[in-house]
Amino acid sequence: MTLTITGLIILLLIAAVCGAIGRAIGGGTGGGIIVSIAVGFVGALLGSFIAAHFRLPELLLVSVDHHPFPILWSIIGAALFVAVIHLLSGGGRAWRYR
Repeated sequence: MTLTITGLIILLLIAAVCGAIGRAIGGGTGGGIIVSIAVGFVGALLGSFIAAHFRLPELLLVSVDHHPFPILWSIIGAALFVAVIHLLSGGGRAWRYR
């Protein structure tokens, strides 16, 4: 299966939006569009894995050049990924001492 340049750009933009929403929910700060794209794709993988494990349906599935991208599970997976990274890295420690 091939992916056109236009399809790739659309897929990157969708992943960036999903990653940015997931980062906002998960408490992530800093980073730019590249971080949002990476978090969006990792969130799609993590979210799809969780959905398949619990046999949950694919909601808000977008197809770009016949490549499916799970919007809802990408946001949920990105939020979980950012929250776990935040907890493991000790992020947000400063607000506890104020």
